[in-house]
Amino acid sequence: MSGADIILRVLAEQGVDTLFGYSGGAILPTYDAVFRYNAMHAARPERQIQLVVPANEQAAGFMAAGYARASGKVGVFMVTSGPGATNALTPVADCNGDSIPVVLICGQVPRSMIGSDAFQEAPVVNIMSACAKQVFLVTDPEKLEQTLRTAFEVARTGRPGPVVVDVPKDIQNWIGAYKGQGTLQLRGYADRLKVVAKGAHLKPTRRAAFFELLKQSKRPVLYVGGGIITSRATAALKDFAERHRIPVVTTLMGLGAIPARHELNLGMLGMHGTACANYAVDDCDFLIAVGTRFDDRVAGGRPETFAPNARHVAHIDIDAAEINKIKRADWSHVGDAKDALMSLMEHDVPMQPPAEWLDRVMELKRVYGMNYDRNNPAIQPQFVIERLSELTGGRAIITTGVGQHQMWAAQFFDFVEPRSFLTSGSMGTMGFGLPAAIGAQFARPDALVIDIDGDGSIRMNMGELETASTYDAPVKVLLLNNRGDGMIRQWQQLFYEGRFFVSDKTLHRKDFLMAAKADGFEFARRVESKEQLDEDLKAFIEFKGPAFLEVMIDPIADVFPIVGPGQSFATMLTGPFIPSRSTDTQPQDGVVRLQAADMF
Repeated sequence: MSGADIILRVLAEQGVDTLFGYSGGAILPTYDAVFRYNAMHAARPERQIQLVVPANEQAAGFMAAGYARASGKVGVFMVTSGPGATNALTPVADCNGDSIPVVLICGQVPRSMIGSDAFQEAPVVNIMSACAKQVFLVTDPEKLEQTLRTAFEVARTGRPGPVVVDVPKDIQNWIGAYKGQGTLQLRGYADRLKVVAKGAHLKPTRRAAFFELLKQSKRPVLYVGGGIITSRATAALKDFAERHRIPVVTTLMGLGAIPARHELNLGMLGMHGTACANYAVDDCDFLIAVGTRFDDRVAGGRPETFAPNARHVAHIDIDAAEINKIKRADWSHVGDAKDALMSLMEHDVPMQPPAEWLDRVMELKRVYGMNYDRNNPAIQPQFVIERLSELTGGRAIITTGVGQHQMWAAQFFDFVEPRSFLTSGSMGTMGFGLPAAIGAQFARPDALVIDIDGDGSIRMNMGELETASTYDAPVKVLLLNNRGDGMIRQWQQLFYEGRFFVSDKTLHRKDFLMAAKADGFEFARRVESKEQLDEDLKAFIEFKGPAFLEVMIDPIADVFPIVGPGQSFATMLTGPFIPSRSTDTQPQDGVVRLQAADMF
């Protein structure tokens, strides 16, 4: 069969049921193979591979990412050479930062023309290698099949990530034998996987060392990230936290790792984390990090001020490179989060902190809980998210763009399940939300999928409204419109003496409602008063097809708390509606002195 047909055969073998991508000359043989493959299986539609064509290649990558994030499977997208490949760079980098398993199949000019500045040629290996987990350029057609199979293996194993396979056009047209087996031998990668496998079960001495630190602790905190969700360790985390009565804080990527209303869950920590989560981390004497990497949105630019009272730090991560990279660990383990937690729970006796610590944590939640201006006549975005959470029971897949709306969604939606909050965490890519929602809907067709977006972010990939309606993907788009780039405006207000430049969009002429209708959305409404919000939200959620709801929110609503430049959790700004502790109340003797002094 042809190289293109071999590509399709491997995709089917790997369980791929949906392919996202935009065609072009250098990848056309493989798109033709998709047509032939589906025609061959016309009598058995369940074996066909659905092709979803977006408005541009960047969106194809975000759709594949949304598919992967929602399902846990490898997402696949396919683009042509040159601009097709360069447009795919951002989603590849995005997936790399957030450890999302995707495979990009990229067309390339024929081998004889590589390096000649041929039409639509781009040096894919050079461009992608800095921001992908692995990049392959297929130069030997006999290795095409093994390369593709290896790409899936690398994408999903160890610390997941994006893998790029660059396939010259002449190799797609090559005729050869399909072997049905075999992978490339990547010795270095195989050795790393062996290290992870070797650490699947902790030795008794390693468990004992961990519990000796826990025994010494009076104020432990579990700090967990997206690795908990990736490793399917959410049940193990809940069991471990309950067994040892340890409070839990999560990163942005870790939301959903433990139900939002669980008594031990303090919510998200970090730059825009809950005040109670940040204060608990400030107060803890033993920080137990699992599946997380101490990034700057959590640890800030000065890691020494993060968890300053922690006498000991433990760190469990599947990537050895993350251990001691930012914060020095007294006890560490390289391995899968689920395996590690299950192994730790083989310890015979539950070891719980003093009751006073949990009492203090509950008091932190009560005094420093999330709040906002509930009496303002303008529609507050936090209220919109709260009502959406209540109406759905927290059981929806939420995607977001990037900005204030992203943080409000993280702060005020009560996630109850893993893989229910899909957002661009590391790269912070505006335009992520809508295509990611479409990808998630294809991954989980029976789920309620809602893109909570902002008027700045949605502009970036608004052409995908037509994609949703074309494929009748019943995604719901909730647009929080504050007529500007709200997060930029907030930073300009707080840190640039109120010099509002480029953040104001009131002069822009975009009518989002008309755009949604023009792109085929039968449900398209605008909410301009609190009184109509509930009725329209309910109708929006219950509508059977794609739905678009624009809510005109308070244009000066801000995101709080915020840990500003050079600040630590102790000095974060909590805003006018969340109490704050002054710096002189930090625990020197293990006693937290609560104080409800307003920072403003």
